Amino acid sequence: MWLLACAGAAHADGAMVRSDGDATPPRMAIQVKDDRMTVAIAGAPQVHLYGVIDADAPQRFEALLKSGKIPPGSDIYLNSSQGEPAAGMALGRLFRAGSMTTHLGTPLRKRRGGYRGVKAAVCSGACAYAYFGGLYRWAPTGSDRIGLVRPRSASNAPSQPAGGEADAYLKDMGIDLDALAPLPPSPADAPIWLTADQMTRAGLANNGRLPLTTKSWLLPPAPFLELHQENRHGNHRLVLQCRPGSVTLTAYDLVGATRARQIVAHETRSYFEVDRQEVLAAPRGAARVVDDAVVISRPWPPTELGRLLSSMSIGAWVGGRRSAFRYGTTFMLYPARHAIKDFYNACWRAAPWPARPASQKKG
Repeated sequence: MWLLACAGAAHADGAMVRSDGDATPPRMAIQVKDDRMTVAIAGAPQVHLYGVIDADAPQRFEALLKSGKIPPGSDIYLNSSQGEPAAGMALGRLFRAGSMTTHLGTPLRKRRGGYRGVKAAVCSGACAYAYFGGLYRWAPTGSDRIGLVRPRSASNAPSQPAGGEADAYLKDMGIDLDALAPLPPSPADAPIWLTADQMTRAGLANNGRLPLTTKSWLLPPAPFLELHQENRHGNHRLVLQCRPGSVTLTAYDLVGATRARQIVAHETRSYFEVDRQEVLAAPRGAARVVDDAVVISRPWPPTELGRLLSSMSIGAWVGGRRSAFRYGTTFMLYPARHAIKDFYNACWRAAPWPARPASQKKG
């Protein structure tokens, strides 16, 4: 189903023209694409918001939420360079409440041969605030651009939110304000245009992943380290368990019992990856379903434990007959670097192995 929530005909600047010919104030348009093919390929409906983010935009969006036309978990595509910052924040709160994913993207226009998008999207000012409401936020790609406008005092710029109001919103959305401090300066009211690398380094974009968390027990006789990664496809855990004489590596993909059975039914092999290089591969039957999770477990050579101290990533995957079928996740290890080092040292203290390399004894 296609839905275009916009009354009248739109001009290029977002202004509307009623059937009697009178112009009305510019309004944000909402376009929903939730046909079967879109949902099957993208995994969720695609909702395009474009034009001026007017004061009533959050109310119109919320009405579509309540009617079920925009379901939780939808993909939101933003394209707007004008609007009310307060309305952008209100939209962002609605996105976060619905666990939605934000992207930059242009609306789909009907042309000869079907619907096509314009080449580049621009998201600045109120739009950037709305973008930060996404639980999962994808960095801009191609020619798409996102720009932040530094908030000014309400007395100097009544149309802009006060700095405290903007900061409170960003904190609520989990944005690290310290990460914004080193951004380059810009003239008053001019956007600071950000690259994809700047956004991912500062945590402004997470590209479909929430921050990695860790849990550990470091006392003998069985220290363990657990990494937890949540993304829009499920919850993922990776557990390293150290016991006298062995180390075990186990991955849990908590995707629900039905989905877990479907994944394992298509399995022809399972394996781990370290820095994108395949290790510990096993044929069909090594992956199994436990409750609502796909579970892959392998013994890890104790003498190779130090490899994880310098590795960038570790992943666990199930592969199928076709190369296109691959299910699993990759854990980026940098946020867990200190936890991995502590576990490594605890494991060697709890279960003596043959002498570890001198290069791995320090720190």
